[in-house]
Amino acid sequence: MMKSLKTILTALIIVASTSAVLSTPAFAQYPPEQAIDLTVGKVQLAIDALKSGANADAVSDLIKDALDASKEINASDTVFVARTKGSNTLKNARKHLKEGSTKDAEQELDNALKAFSNLKKLL
Repeated sequence: MMKSLKTILTALIIVASTSAVLSTPAFAQYPPEQAIDLTVGKVQLAIDALKSGANADAVSDLIKDALDASKEINASDTVFVARTKGSNTLKNARKHLKEGSTKDAEQELDNALKAFSNLKKLL
């Protein structure tokens, strides 16, 4: 009984550790340059939508898409730190939209656009 319990536990540990390794961002779908371009494009879409008067929910969804795209940006630790700052700026933009402050959201989106555009310099 104890031996089979140890075997099952060992198998579970191996599966869990393998899953953790395989789910790391090292297996990104896009090269860093493409992922940056994709993210910048999605941030620009959100800015254009906000400036054209789209409703806050639609712009928030576009920002969420940009956040999701930013997760594909993988290069070095320096890029990771800068990407995280850009992502936090996008999260702030969504927060401002929920609060009804489109002016602040637009400023945060502009800052995010600059932050993600500058990531290529770090590659």
